[in-house]
Amino acid sequence: MKKYRWQLTILFITGLVVGALLFFERRGGLGEVSAPKPVEGGVYTEALIGNIQRLNPLLDDNNSVDRDIDSLIYSGLVKFDSQGYPQNDLAESIGISQDGILYNIVLRKDLKWHDGEPLTSADVLFTIELMRAGTGYIPDDVIALWKEINVQAFDDLNLQIKLPESFAPFLDYLAFGVLPRHIYGQMDLAQIVSSSLNLQPVGSGPYQFSELLTDNGTITGIKLSAFPGYYGQKPFLQEIIFELYQEAESAYQAYKDGYVQGIAEIPSNLLPDALGNTDLSIYTGRLPRISLVMLNVNDPEALFLQDVDVRKALLLAIDRSGLIAEVFNGQAVIADSVILPETWAYNNSIPRFTYDPEQAKLLLKQAGYVVTGELNPVRKKDDDELKIVLTYPEDALHEKIAKSIASDWAKVQVEVVLDPVPGDLIVDEKLNPRAFQAALVDINLSQTPDPDPYPFWDMGQASNGQNYTQWSNRTASDTLEQARVTTDLSERIRLYHNFQVIFANDLPALPLYYPVYNYAVDVGIQGVTMGPLFDTSDRFATITQWYLTARRESGAADAPEGN
Repeated sequence: MKKYRWQLTILFITGLVVGALLFFERRGGLGEVSAPKPVEGGVYTEALIGNIQRLNPLLDDNNSVDRDIDSLIYSGLVKFDSQGYPQNDLAESIGISQDGILYNIVLRKDLKWHDGEPLTSADVLFTIELMRAGTGYIPDDVIALWKEINVQAFDDLNLQIKLPESFAPFLDYLAFGVLPRHIYGQMDLAQIVSSSLNLQPVGSGPYQFSELLTDNGTITGIKLSAFPGYYGQKPFLQEIIFELYQEAESAYQAYKDGYVQGIAEIPSNLLPDALGNTDLSIYTGRLPRISLVMLNVNDPEALFLQDVDVRKALLLAIDRSGLIAEVFNGQAVIADSVILPETWAYNNSIPRFTYDPEQAKLLLKQAGYVVTGELNPVRKKDDDELKIVLTYPEDALHEKIAKSIASDWAKVQVEVVLDPVPGDLIVDEKLNPRAFQAALVDINLSQTPDPDPYPFWDMGQASNGQNYTQWSNRTASDTLEQARVTTDLSERIRLYHNFQVIFANDLPALPLYYPVYNYAVDVGIQGVTMGPLFDTSDRFATITQWYLTARRESGAADAPEGN
């Protein structure tokens, strides 16, 4: 969603009126209306925040700078749009058998690597073999999945993937960046990790590596150029330069000083100044993260959490709008589901909970928890006091959030004990052993466009999996399990819609917010659009449509170029 300023709107309308008058004067009346058409050419320079490590799509999970650059250099069999729908990329077609086990893939004809060599099914198989043998470098779940899958190439263009059983989210795993076998074929992954070739990448995407920018031996940026042999829409911008900065403030200053035309991220503290800069367009997109309070509904010391009315009261008592305004300067969206909004699986009709402390008090009273005492009022049911231990990652941000929630719950006479735990220990010490009552948790769904809520909410994952709440709802679990094995998208949509209603009615966790991402590009760069994100590199999803200059064309006469 692009944020427009009214001043620019007025200037735009004025320009249209003046332009129309000049056009009619030159033509002598109404004639053919000309339209701007982007032309090739121009350089776009963007400030990235961080450092380049390895420009290799199998090794960039932990470095957003690498992923940003890799998204322009490399291609996968599939890619995903902003709603999570799969789109063919290197694949011309993917046929899925009715039982969801066989994937017959046909590659596009005449695919080329940036060095001119042909890209074939052998490159795809080679990359898969690297992932299978990627212990220590590739995520364990990815290694385990590919080890169970049979892959066969019939010729240069045709290959077949056979799954041991139907797994509807499998298309997510076909978005891996394919590596060139003719360059890396004599290396194992450990050798590739330490290879200097990671700073001289050869891919098949819309832009190819041109040169590293250095200063006294330190990498300060990278230059990419449009790849003339790209199989998709050819980009208009002929060169993209990424300059590296260590913090957002210096990146923004570089823009103001005229060194760059875009800033990879505008944090909330810089947003007011950036919004006031009429030379900048700010694009905002929902990040693929959900923050929530998980409730351990099977904790023997907090049996009150088994009462759905208590859980609903706890959510009604949290002023999420106030929390977002206070902690995030408004840069987050209230969460109502554990499935990301604006995606194909999201249910816009689910029950929603707005801040209502009075209704929260009523629900608690109806559940038997009445206020006792006058000096220090508390809620009790018989001799059981309504008292919650809220665990949270021990850092400044989560401390603010936890204190805000505790303050809201105190207003409805729910006592809270704050339990800070180092962020790197909270999973092993609290979540995995189910040694918590309520826990502030951020679920990161980056690079996983398929929603698949199964790992966190299926009852089969309650003992040893990631269903830390120990929620046991047979209907919800049956729904998730069916959605995992059917490849009929309309049926999956129906099942996930039903699941979200069940979840909202039962609330084993309290959804808080989805954070957002702000991206800034100079108004001189045209054609930029940005939707919801599955990774910050998705801001380049429409990069081939960006342009600097356009010409106006009509059927009657040639028109001069203009900005």
